[in-house]
Amino acid sequence: MTEELPELRASDADRERVVEVLREAVAEGRLDMEEFEERLDATYKARTYGELAPITRDLPAAGVTPPSPVSMVKEPAGSGSGDWAGRIVGGEGSSQWGVAIMSGFERKGRWTMPKRFNAFAFWGGGDIDLREADFADREVVVNCVAIMGGLDVIVPPGVEVVVRGIGIMGGFDQREEGVRGDPGAPRVIVTGFAFWGGVDVRRKLTRAERLRIKEQRRQEKLERKAGRQGELGGSAYRDALDQGSSATRDALDQARSVHRDAMEQHRELMREHREERRRARHEERDERRRGRD
Repeated sequence: MTEELPELRASDADRERVVEVLREAVAEGRLDMEEFEERLDATYKARTYGELAPITRDLPAAGVTPPSPVSMVKEPAGSGSGDWAGRIVGGEGSSQWGVAIMSGFERKGRWTMPKRFNAFAFWGGGDIDLREADFADREVVVNCVAIMGGLDVIVPPGVEVVVRGIGIMGGFDQREEGVRGDPGAPRVIVTGFAFWGGVDVRRKLTRAERLRIKEQRRQEKLERKAGRQGELGGSAYRDALDQGSSATRDALDQARSVHRDAMEQHRELMREHREERRRARHEERDERRRGRD
């Protein structure tokens, strides 16, 4: 479509699909932040498909491995990456264990969470990050054993979390338990044992989602700024008149004050002059009187 109709006007939804591909590319390390900002600026300036197509020509479309330009054809609702049904894939999972003995381990990125994942930490730590993971079943178990160590379980928003672990001089984080999950989202059960250690359960956004929210806030800020500038532009003439009138009033008030001060000084000088003349007449009269005597 982009080759046949390069001058067809692009919509806001078309530009947002390009932005989504750019966010995925940053999260996967295909673009650095400088390249991301340059292409983002070009995306929001683009007016036609012909201007949008080159921006992602060397990038894979969102959720697709082979490189291809962004399709400008609208997709049916429910085909986005947030569809939980597409992330419950079945199978055995890509990793069953994580062990850290005076060391560390992590499971993150695109991997398949099995029905049961066992994690063990002794004087060490481990991260089980499920934000971008697929799930082997609708209900999965993370079994954590932490002895003088720590384990972090990170889940995306929308996932239901149940914590059933036992802590002795240690603890299991209960803050995310009881948060209602999205319809069709998997359920993550965190169980196990902590002795002089801890298991933290946190709910965090992916890096791509954080970038999307940051960009959305930036656009909202720009729109508010543009709105304020429009309001200021409409009242600029009135403001100029008001400022001019205010400046004129201030100048007149200052001139009146200077005039009053000058008149007061003049009256003071006249009083001093009359007083001096009076003293001179008295002294002259006294001098004549002493001469007659």
